[in-house]
Amino acid sequence: MGYSQSKIEDSVKCARSTVGEVLKRCRRVGLTYEQAQKMNPEEIKTLLYPAAVNRYLKEEPDYEYVYNELEKHPNLNLYFLWSEYKESNPGGLGYSQFCKRFNRWKAQTGKNLVMHQERVPGKEMFVDWMGETPELVTDSESGNPLKAHLFVAVLGYSGYPYVEAFPNEKQENWILGHVHAFEYYGAVPLILVPDNCKTSVTRPEYYDPQINPVYWELAKHYEVAVIPARPKEPRDKALVEESIGWLETWLLGRLRNRCFFSFSELNIAIRAELSTLSEQPYQKRSGSRKSVFFEVDLPAMRPLPTTRFEVAKLVTRKVPDNYHVEFDGFYYSVPYTYYKQQVTIRATASTVEIFNTNLERIASHVRQYAGNTYVTNSDHMPEHHRAYWDFTQWDGDRYRSWAKQTGENTFFIIDSMLNSYTIEEQAYRACMGFIRICEKYGAERLEKACAKARKMDSLSLTTVKNILKNKQEQVVNDPSETRQMSLPLHENIRGSGYYQ
Repeated sequence: MGYSQSKIEDSVKCARSTVGEVLKRCRRVGLTYEQAQKMNPEEIKTLLYPAAVNRYLKEEPDYEYVYNELEKHPNLNLYFLWSEYKESNPGGLGYSQFCKRFNRWKAQTGKNLVMHQERVPGKEMFVDWMGETPELVTDSESGNPLKAHLFVAVLGYSGYPYVEAFPNEKQENWILGHVHAFEYYGAVPLILVPDNCKTSVTRPEYYDPQINPVYWELAKHYEVAVIPARPKEPRDKALVEESIGWLETWLLGRLRNRCFFSFSELNIAIRAELSTLSEQPYQKRSGSRKSVFFEVDLPAMRPLPTTRFEVAKLVTRKVPDNYHVEFDGFYYSVPYTYYKQQVTIRATASTVEIFNTNLERIASHVRQYAGNTYVTNSDHMPEHHRAYWDFTQWDGDRYRSWAKQTGENTFFIIDSMLNSYTIEEQAYRACMGFIRICEKYGAERLEKACAKARKMDSLSLTTVKNILKNKQEQVVNDPSETRQMSLPLHENIRGSGYYQ
């Protein structure tokens, strides 16, 4: 265009000597303005500075490898990886150039970009433990300060928080924090997004994380999905991290000079402060966390179930030969067919459930705290065990009650048998025999047989069994049809006169 080098210097903001050098190199390789318009900057650089480009390519590290190593091993840093690079490339880049070019590569490949994640009302609840554990509680007996471990739940759309202090971060407190959070909100979201801590994920994996069994029970009870944040992807839970930072500043700031003598007292104060803090207006959107929760989040959430989730304890046992598995000093029956197999006991404060290896429930009992140490369901027994067990469960009152339901004559015989012994237990086997023949012949035939035995004044199990066996209870004897047959005369028959 005919401009001088001075004019070009002012236009492109570089030294006039550089302008002259570039123009000279262009003339040397025959590069025109029209040709340069069709080329990208890297092609022009390669054409004008071939020696510098070749040196640049030689020294270039494998940035993809460096990036992946940093992702896989959080304890590594760029200086360590640069040291490894220099060992294999003594004439390679210096540390500052290594970092500069690595950051340039990340920018060019989009590794530094952040994707905006649109949150759906009532869909996600992010949960985590607060990193800071302030000493907010004082032991009333020893006077020693106790650390408060703060459970934090945040709804994805409104950012409405729930915070609860616990003495530790054990499984039962993690679960209890969720239960109380659901009750605080008065509703349930669709998805829980925890971190990859052991109380939520037993095996963190990118595509198929294994959920902690107790946490999975909680999710099933409230019918929510558990989708843990991806390992080494802090932006997946950026909302809860931001909320934790906000709460550490404002909530802990307001509590820092106060003294509490119990965690319940501390949690009452936390609730009061949360209510006030949640009413503070957003900085970049209209409304507040509290107002948006009630207007948008809460209507989109699902109602709570009718029962609260009970924290369960899970233990595994091998079924012994008496098909009763032990838990907390008591023994609970399982079907005898599971002998020698592994089962899982899930115990709450009120129930004991037992599951097979496919997590199918095979037994359920009311949890015992006193009384008989063996809790047995007769359906779990083999046939020969069940017969004997049934026998041991009956006493005189129960036999009489059963007989009375069967019929008047059955009751008369049973009652007579029980009363005929000084120790009524001696009659129990015979009474159980009546129950067995009732199962075989039916209550109606048994009652008729007992009526016939009663007329015969033969109140025994053997008599009743013979009557039923020969179907004699169906034969009707009419006294009017009975004829007195006269005996024939015979020399060997003495007759009644012989005895007079």
